[in-house]
Amino acid sequence: MTGDLIVRVAAKGDGVTADGRHVALAAPGDRIMPDGAVQRGPHHADPPCIHFPACGGCQLQHLDEDSYAAFVTARVTGALAGQGVEPRLLLQPHLSPPRTRRRAALRAVRQGGRVVIGFAEQGSHSLIDLMMCEVLDPRLFALLTPLRDLLKTILPDKRAAHVKMSLVDQGVDLLLEGVGVEGLAADEAVGDFARVHRLARLTIDEGDGPQTRWEPEGATIRFGGVAVAFPPYAFLQATPDGEAALVEAARAAMPETGAVADLFCGLGTFALALGEGRPVYAAEGSRDLLLSLKLAANRTQRRFAAEHRDLFRRPLSPAELDRFAAIVIDPPRAGAREQVLQIAQSQVPVVAYISCNPGSFARDAAHLTSAGYRLESVKPVGQFRWSTHVELVGIFRR
Repeated sequence: MTGDLIVRVAAKGDGVTADGRHVALAAPGDRIMPDGAVQRGPHHADPPCIHFPACGGCQLQHLDEDSYAAFVTARVTGALAGQGVEPRLLLQPHLSPPRTRRRAALRAVRQGGRVVIGFAEQGSHSLIDLMMCEVLDPRLFALLTPLRDLLKTILPDKRAAHVKMSLVDQGVDLLLEGVGVEGLAADEAVGDFARVHRLARLTIDEGDGPQTRWEPEGATIRFGGVAVAFPPYAFLQATPDGEAALVEAARAAMPETGAVADLFCGLGTFALALGEGRPVYAAEGSRDLLLSLKLAANRTQRRFAAEHRDLFRRPLSPAELDRFAAIVIDPPRAGAREQVLQIAQSQVPVVAYISCNPGSFARDAAHLTSAGYRLESVKPVGQFRWSTHVELVGIFRR
């Protein structure tokens, strides 16, 4: 058979031949013919969205389920191999289904009487006007058409705005940044939009900070059955099932008894889900998130301590860490080198490391394993369907 065989998919989504040639939009099993044409193989799928591949929201809709799962796993194992770390057990990846994304940040531009809302094109600032979306929860996508009409009223011509949406307990939480609500007609349009579409909350930021315009009851999100006040477009795991997969992987590693520390705890995704029946310490650098978590935890009457602490500048020391039976750590994309170096010097028996960046996770894993921890298991998680963004849970044991 002629043509170079695509053997894998690179980190940015290109197909790669055995000799290292990168080919856009090629899947494993495809062949690259002498004229550069892609001859489809058994793992090349028909993209479900009319906007692919132009829309920057997805890079991998041309992969079938098996090759997408293999890509998600390879992103993790490849990063670890680059640091000389090998997990004892590689678990099956969890892939979020289509149309389950519960948070999204889109852009909107008004061009005369037309408003465009969507993701930017690949490698461009131009927007794709979303007429369909196979990743967003339908409740979020359903707002785009009426939102175009609203933005004709409150978005100045040739200006751009940010549209940030989250699904919370009460419905859609919508934050609009860069708009201008001037005059009675615009003010009434904003109120009518929120009422007609039964928003959980509508927040407007005209450039001087967010102002809530509609919130019939306090917007909340539940973790471990506990309702936590949700600041506008606060961090939230991308899909409910992806969050559940991360939580369950961490839960399975927890000892039956003993106090647990949740570092970079956010609103309490893990602290509340894993903390029932045991003491929990939670640390977070954002005051808004920590205040929401602290108020929610106080209502539960759990044994719960929450501290506002910058873990980059003031990480927990080994002496502080040794009080805990287990640690959960969920740092930003850059990882948590300062805190990991302190964990490496501690005697904490179990560390559940949740990461949204296989590269920084692998670097931190190398510090832990060189200090005597073993990487017991890794579970890859593909919450951002058809994108190159991969998350994971790694369990380390002394």
